Amino acid sequence: MSQSTLAGCSAQLVEALIADADALRLQVRPGPRGATLVDAGIHARGSLEAGRRIAEICLGGLGQVQFETSDRFAPWPTLVSLGTHDPVRACLACQYAGWSLTSGSFFALGSGPGRASAAVEPLFQELGIREHAGKITLVLETAQFPSVGVVEEIADACSVPAEHVTLILTPTNSLAGSVQIAARVLEVALHKAHALGFALPDICDGRGSAPLPPPARDFITAMGRTNDAILYGGDVHLFVTGSADAARQLAHDLPSSTSRDHGRAFAEVFAAYDCDFYRIDPLLFSPARVLVTALDQGVSFGAGALDPALITRSFGA
Repeated sequence: MSQSTLAGCSAQLVEALIADADALRLQVRPGPRGATLVDAGIHARGSLEAGRRIAEICLGGLGQVQFETSDRFAPWPTLVSLGTHDPVRACLACQYAGWSLTSGSFFALGSGPGRASAAVEPLFQELGIREHAGKITLVLETAQFPSVGVVEEIADACSVPAEHVTLILTPTNSLAGSVQIAARVLEVALHKAHALGFALPDICDGRGSAPLPPPARDFITAMGRTNDAILYGGDVHLFVTGSADAARQLAHDLPSSTSRDHGRAFAEVFAAYDCDFYRIDPLLFSPARVLVTALDQGVSFGAGALDPALITRSFGA
């Protein structure tokens, strides 16, 4: 497997996750058609460290994810922080949960290096990325085990036998799920930059952080907390080439505060739209605060603001 592919760059991370499963409170089991399933929170308890490692797998081995301690969102002390030198590949071609997988009652959005092997999303044509790997890994945000149909769909799309498919399962309301979702703060910024029409090749580097949300007992509350962590606690720094005007405009347009739905906890917004996710203003899905540095001119532009009070209400302290 080529070390230059997302699958190759993340292969050792996947192997280490499975090897350390007991210590990380994960359960590894055979799945349909011989696939490997890594339970990170369905029946297994999972762990924060497992979530950190899974987040690095989601980034295709091209980013580093860490825990930091800060009083920025007191009484919530922990931040999930990350950085990558290849943000477009790491975040958009890998970490973005853009592959919709449905079979019967099962539904999940797939992220991770396997997306680039399947390349079934229109985004990959735009990025010009299609990888070939002998073994593939996907991370599924789900509280269900995948069916035979889902495994077969993944294997067929990636042109690999099902026994070469590894699926890491991370429920939203789990320890690992909370970490790997908070670690998407930079990816959310990249996705919105793409939606705004910013030239993706001009994004050279990036860092981000978000407060670690506590797991909730139910999915809706957990979804609200993990979204609020980014929308009201997410902090992102992008380093870009090109004109200073383009960097200034990106900083102005990027924060979640540009959305008509900004200002309310995500669970409240979701309820106001009768739990119809697609009625929510898409501009809401972005970090709370951004800083964009124009490398060619050596100037930086900031916009947005953190909302510690809303984070505290959302997280339940």
